[in-house]
Amino acid sequence: MWDVPDPVSGRGYQVFAALPPSYYAQPQRRYPVLYVTDADYAFPLLKQIGRRLNVEGPTVEEYILVGLSYAKGEGGMESRRRDYTPTTNGPAGTPSGTVHGGSKAYQAYVRDQVLPFVAQRYRTDEKRRIFLGHSYGSLLGMQILLSEPRLFDGYILGSPSFWFDRHHMAGQERAYAAKHDDLPARVYMYIGEYEEMRPGDARFAKSGNMVTDTKSMAQALTSRNYPSLHMQTEVLNNESHVSVAPRGFTLGLRYLLPAGELPSLKIPGGR
Repeated sequence: MWDVPDPVSGRGYQVFAALPPSYYAQPQRRYPVLYVTDADYAFPLLKQIGRRLNVEGPTVEEYILVGLSYAKGEGGMESRRRDYTPTTNGPAGTPSGTVHGGSKAYQAYVRDQVLPFVAQRYRTDEKRRIFLGHSYGSLLGMQILLSEPRLFDGYILGSPSFWFDRHHMAGQERAYAAKHDDLPARVYMYIGEYEEMRPGDARFAKSGNMVTDTKSMAQALTSRNYPSLHMQTEVLNNESHVSVAPRGFTLGLRYLLPAGELPSLKIPGGR
């Protein structure tokens, strides 16, 4: 666990890091890096999922896991509402005084502070950085994808909150398409079957049609025919917004980091 503050905002953040089992036994090897938002819950979950997937033999490639914490002294909702959302127009019913719209600044913090910090301390394969976010975290991930796609090689975007500010991210997708003829990234998006309204069925969402939103974004991206975009989108049956993450994380890892997919880079002398 490392303190990696943001010199621009003055806020304190921590970075959690977990190394793969072979890290010290193979000092010449570099590893892909998985960066996860909402580290309080996602970091320990992904640590165990990565371990369990390989218990009976290689299923996913070993990776360095990096968790992005909430700001020190803040609750999770306070921090993520500000850092993961693209505009100041938060949803109706948000508590008075809540701040939204800081994701561009947080993206700059990740790019300028966190990524160099991790690269200097661990044997990372900087060509194979993967971003994982769920809900508001995937809203942040889509913003990065549509503004600095090469910041990460792969994106796992789960239950994305594309409804935010009257589908602001749909407008960002159109703006990107108007200026670019390629989107170099590998993307796995997942959404739970029950993240859609169906009146009279308590299993389904009471507000918002996030399955429709996710399918619409996937269709829009696919329709652009970007030559370097590789994307898979899945609606996971019998899952809700709160239950879908472990399954989505697992499938995302298997899509982006299948065992034996790519050789890890070797470096003289190790580190």
